[in-house]
Amino acid sequence: MFAYLEGEMVYKSPSVINLAVGGIGYEINITLQTYSKISTLEKCKLFTHLQIREDAWVLYGFATEEERATFRLLLNINGVGAATARLILSSLTSAELEHAVAREDVKTMEKIKGIGAKTAQRIILELKGKVLKQTDSATFEFAQHNTTQEDALIALVNLGIAKAMAENAIKKVKDAASLTIEELIKQALKAL
Repeated sequence: MFAYLEGEMVYKSPSVINLAVGGIGYEINITLQTYSKISTLEKCKLFTHLQIREDAWVLYGFATEEERATFRLLLNINGVGAATARLILSSLTSAELEHAVAREDVKTMEKIKGIGAKTAQRIILELKGKVLKQTDSATFEFAQHNTTQEDALIALVNLGIAKAMAENAIKKVKDAASLTIEELIKQALKAL
């Protein structure tokens, strides 16, 4: 219903802001990631998601389209509601979530309040291969300690290739360490 709202913030807290847009005040639930990006601003633009429930209409706002897309992906997972999705995105950025999913890192997911082992495994299973398709190129920026081979593996897995197959394809590429990530991915795709 609302793609985004842009206006003046008349109230802000780490979880909710009131945004004045054309004489109307909107109460918008936000994540901590969004709050950190808008906390010093007086005006902002938020990409929104409207959830219509039996007892209320709840508006969620995100600083980036990527974060909103990830929120919507999380909502499609059985057992993950808006509150849990917002908590996940308050604890992890979209890129960190993608990284955890690609590595099947259940421990990182379990560190989020309210996420147990079974829910973490379900989130990873259902998001596998979907996260990268919904996000923009900024998502490719992972932690600095990753090697080109690890980044290529993550990209291949997120393209829908089974992890074992992707690992084998990367191993088949000669001089993989000297290639750029793009070259390595292309060579690995040819080796499949």
